[in-house]
Amino acid sequence: MTFASLGLVPPLLQALDALGYQTPTPIQTQAIPAVLAGRDLMAAAQTGTGKTAGFALPVLQRLSAGEKAGSNSIRALVLVPTRELAEQVHASCRQYGEHLPVSTYAAYGGVSINPQMMRLRRGVDLLVATPGRLLDLFRQNALKLKHVEILVLDEADRMLDLGFAQELATVFAALPKQRQTLLFSATFSDEIRSLAKGRLREPLSIEVAPRNSTVKAIKQWAVPVDKKRKSELFLFMLKDRKWGQVLVFVKTKKGADELVARLQAKKIAADAIHGDRPQAARQRALDSFKAGEVQILVATDVAARGIDIDDLPQVVNFDLPIVAEDYIHRIGRTGRAGASGEAISLVCADEAPLLLAIETLLKQTLEREEEPGFEPDHRVPVTAPGTPAKPKKPKAASGRSGKGVPGNWVGFAAPAAGKSRSSSAPARSGGKPRGR
Repeated sequence: MTFASLGLVPPLLQALDALGYQTPTPIQTQAIPAVLAGRDLMAAAQTGTGKTAGFALPVLQRLSAGEKAGSNSIRALVLVPTRELAEQVHASCRQYGEHLPVSTYAAYGGVSINPQMMRLRRGVDLLVATPGRLLDLFRQNALKLKHVEILVLDEADRMLDLGFAQELATVFAALPKQRQTLLFSATFSDEIRSLAKGRLREPLSIEVAPRNSTVKAIKQWAVPVDKKRKSELFLFMLKDRKWGQVLVFVKTKKGADELVARLQAKKIAADAIHGDRPQAARQRALDSFKAGEVQILVATDVAARGIDIDDLPQVVNFDLPIVAEDYIHRIGRTGRAGASGEAISLVCADEAPLLLAIETLLKQTLEREEEPGFEPDHRVPVTAPGTPAKPKKPKAASGRSGKGVPGNWVGFAAPAAGKSRSSSAPARSGGKPRGR
């Protein structure tokens, strides 16, 4: 299967060739012909599956065959949950459409609205936007939605998670009834099906693979550790494993700033992206990480949506996510396009229920590897994935030997599941990521 066989025009094929794209991914193979044919689409696809090209390529081709957008009008609207994802999707659209007479633009909050209003006066063929900023522009008559031919909802599940349901309803009400609608989500939850009901016309349903399939190629393991020693353990592993660049996920904005401060105190180049930082500062941090100038990028889940980096060898969950689905989104940033990747989770006893939820979602028990010298004092009873967890009060354990203790710590399914790194050390790896 080639991109040419999917019906794409030469200008798009030229751009893909320059980018080194050779073989379509499963989502692209199914989505591109359907979108070119004008079909509505519901697609379940994880980050890293090539879904952006799956909708952007055929949308750009359809737009290139029509008239240019008029003043304050847009012809295709791509809605995304975060500023970072808006920038990423827009950058991809510009690359794909380099040889097409199609104008593109991105609009999102956190920056001045005035330049966006001025740009939209000339009309835009394809606009990538966050729901909040889109409605700000719409209510100020900076853009018209009545001429939209194609609507794309990217990461629709995340938009609902972030509370954009009312904004989406307002957007749908302002759009013309006759349009093509493409909905992309990590899963087909009841909420997603409800969102689609009555708004998509006989959509083609695509589910590329089981929702946890994209993480199976990634080496994943959990390192038991007491909460107060997580920072110390991370610094030890960073040096001991000779890691290169690492993307680190934390639960809170405060936690991100505290970890960065500790790393910088050790003369380690680190930066953070989270919701309290200005958009310009977040973009600078991401650009510096992609350029290899920053070794450790610390991020919260919401701020990290849309991060797209090639050849990222390690992702570390400093804190486990509250929502199990976010674990898949997090670790999907390593091991892309067949490359090897590692996802390491530093887990304390308080996080046992969160770990259980992740393992239940994955339908597997993550391997445990205690670090000698960092064995936890506080342990919790075992609960196999699929069994409801009942958190119990942690209690001190004694007689540690530096090995995992089956039956005493979270998720040990059998004696072989727990082991110290002294008996089975993860492969060392490093290297720089490349910005896509």
